[in-house]
Amino acid sequence: MPMRKKVSIFVPMESKLFCIAGHVIEVRLESPWQFKELSKEQNALVERLKAGEDAGVESVPADRQEQLVVNDAIMGKTTMTKALWETMNQQEKDTFRHTLDFLQYAPFEVEGGDPLFTLTVHADPYDDSSRGAWKQVVAVDNVLPYYYGYEFEGDTIYEYFPAPGIKAGVFVQNADATEGHYYPCKGVGAVTTLMQVNTSLMIQFTFTSAFRDTVLLHASVTRHKGMANLFFGVSGTGKSTHSRLWHQYVPDSDLMNDDNPVIRIIDGKAVVFGTPWSGKTLCYRNVQAPIRALVRLEQSPENKMDRLHSLQAYASVLAACSSIRWKHSVMDAIVPTVEKLAMTVPCFRLQCRPDQEAVELCKNTIEQ
Repeated sequence: MPMRKKVSIFVPMESKLFCIAGHVIEVRLESPWQFKELSKEQNALVERLKAGEDAGVESVPADRQEQLVVNDAIMGKTTMTKALWETMNQQEKDTFRHTLDFLQYAPFEVEGGDPLFTLTVHADPYDDSSRGAWKQVVAVDNVLPYYYGYEFEGDTIYEYFPAPGIKAGVFVQNADATEGHYYPCKGVGAVTTLMQVNTSLMIQFTFTSAFRDTVLLHASVTRHKGMANLFFGVSGTGKSTHSRLWHQYVPDSDLMNDDNPVIRIIDGKAVVFGTPWSGKTLCYRNVQAPIRALVRLEQSPENKMDRLHSLQAYASVLAACSSIRWKHSVMDAIVPTVEKLAMTVPCFRLQCRPDQEAVELCKNTIEQ
């Protein structure tokens, strides 16, 4: 059955619009799924984040996991405990299981606009009776969560596995990614569902925005005096650590995003935007800034920095892009955007220790 026939207009739905880097997207929740109502304090915080203010959230490097608790408190997030769960009746438990906390998207919510794409979260599991005819196109199973992608009758179908052998749900998008549908597996609750919905939204955003001079980059973004510096590199290099050191040692610097900012080429200039996708760091600021520098980090026993020529910059940035490498049309659209980025923004390699000297070297080099 073609995907577009799987949505019934008779099913009650909630919907919200969000504008990310100038691109409007729509999320629809089929009953009994619902958006979590924000507290009074969270609504006040969201208004500050919409205005681009800094809420005081800090990067969460691997060696600073205690910052997670601090950031949760700043954002007013609470954790379900066994004691609290046991006080709830069955109806309250069912409601909790189907309530999605979209706090990270709230600073980007808008009242109107023509959406680039729509994602619908369904109540019932996906009918995979056609599975025998699916053609596998991608497998990401080297690190959890796993996902596998297939093509079938023009649609792309993704299966998500948060643990080996345990499927969380199925995400289906049409050929141009303007229409997406997420089907949680039976018994899967709100926390796991939200994680997979986030992944699905990022996939759709990557597909649809690639044709509009837009890319997502796996990077940590620190702004200093109105200009953004993007720190990127292989996982575990120390992107969050380096950003945190900037905030510690460089006055007037602030964190814009700590994992997946969006970059757009607008009127020939590179601009970076905060997004709802910031990894473990709850930095959801609706903010933008022109890019001063791209900095590829490498761990080293000594601090040294050099500028990359255009071809080196292009290869480095392309490797850090959140892209659908098996989808040639998307890659063909991303490549010229990365070329423009490499030609217009200085790109450096910083081999460094996690210390103040590395920050000072980086700052002095890119701002000279």
